[in-house]
Amino acid sequence: MTAVPATPESVHLPPAPAGVRAAVRRLRHHPLGLAGGALLLLVVAFCYLGPLFWKTNQTDVNLLDAALPPGPGHPLGTDTNGFDVLGRLMAGGQVSLQIGLLAAVFATTFGTVYGAVAGLAGGIVDGFLMRMVDVLLSVPFLFFVLILSARFHANAWSLALVIGAFSWLISARLVRGEVLTLRVREYVLAARVMGATRRRIIFTHLIPNAMGVIIVNVTFQVADAVLVVAALGFLGFGLSYPTTDWGSQLASGVTYISADYWWLIYPVGGFIVLTVLALNLLADALRDAVGRKAD
Repeated sequence: MTAVPATPESVHLPPAPAGVRAAVRRLRHHPLGLAGGALLLLVVAFCYLGPLFWKTNQTDVNLLDAALPPGPGHPLGTDTNGFDVLGRLMAGGQVSLQIGLLAAVFATTFGTVYGAVAGLAGGIVDGFLMRMVDVLLSVPFLFFVLILSARFHANAWSLALVIGAFSWLISARLVRGEVLTLRVREYVLAARVMGATRRRIIFTHLIPNAMGVIIVNVTFQVADAVLVVAALGFLGFGLSYPTTDWGSQLASGVTYISADYWWLIYPVGGFIVLTVLALNLLADALRDAVGRKAD
């Protein structure tokens, strides 16, 4: 009987051991990671489920209720435009988290493909692509974001794209380093021998087996993007009315710090700190869980 030659399309090469079950088991025994995940779930629930139970008007200005301290009807008081601070925190949290997630997805997607291509190509191509990354990394990130935000009208989508366009560089370097170790594995060499194209190797073998690094990087990217959005809003280059974000709310509160309007500062500042802390704790736990040294 004559054996039928195998083709890259007909043969499924087993990927490198991912250790998914072991990673999940390590993550379940990581107290700080569990605390970060639980805290992040609470923040997300507050921002997205809270408005279902605490309905407020975040569109119409009501100067008669401006700058009211916490009390009946307004547990966290009102701001200088008469908006309920508790409802404002929920609305601003939705926008901040959405921008952070969109920016992280955009940056990680582009950076992953860029880094995988550079790592697999090697040689002159790899050197040229990574020198481009080094040049862009030398550019002050916040400086250009401020210029673009001041030049163009900022909305959630444009802000996410601008932040993502300057955040993919770290993803590219991380994925490129991972691909340099994966490209010499047996399953990649076997795929090359059987005639698999570079595109197939990248999207079928390299990127899936670098998913641990990618997931960890996404978590850090979301935290960084939330901080950038808060910084832009605080500097006055964030979103404009009626859309709000945590940075804009913090900037408005600091304006009245001499009037002792503490409810305009501490709640929103606390949510920014808690969200970034939760994301970093979760990212550290994921890094420990999928790290190769732990395997």
